[in-house]
Amino acid sequence: MSEMRVVGIRVEQPQNQPVLLLREVDGERYLPIWIGQMEATAIALEQQGVEPARPLTHDLIKNLLEAFGHALLEVRIVDLQEGTFYADLVFDGDMRVSCRPSDAVAVALRIGAPVFVEEPVLTEAGLVMPDEREDEVEKFKEFLESVSPDDFKATDG
Repeated sequence: MSEMRVVGIRVEQPQNQPVLLLREVDGERYLPIWIGQMEATAIALEQQGVEPARPLTHDLIKNLLEAFGHALLEVRIVDLQEGTFYADLVFDGDMRVSCRPSDAVAVALRIGAPVFVEEPVLTEAGLVMPDEREDEVEKFKEFLESVSPDDFKATDG
């Protein structure tokens, strides 16, 4: 199992589909996961430090955990079946709850919990970006700094 860091959200063109990009903390592999618009917005807002006027769903989950006295220890992306990723929220008391990776990452960012990916998932879907592509990673980081939540709104058409 590898610990990952959240690089950010990218919008894949021309479909306008958001992609969550994770990178190994102690490695070279990246894991792209196509996600929904709402989850992309939730992740981007948290990464930008934007506090909504009212709690979003992922903020509510964080608040519920705090109110009930439970701790989210980590997030694990545990499986990939027919192009669909599966994740577990791992809580104190070895309690696990299955969820979508996008929701898991949105909650983990709010709580400060680490994100891990099982080795078979990284072997199947992970990508290695050679050093000569580091400029693309830098361009991606620049994009993340300039993106706004409005970029994730669905359009009619």
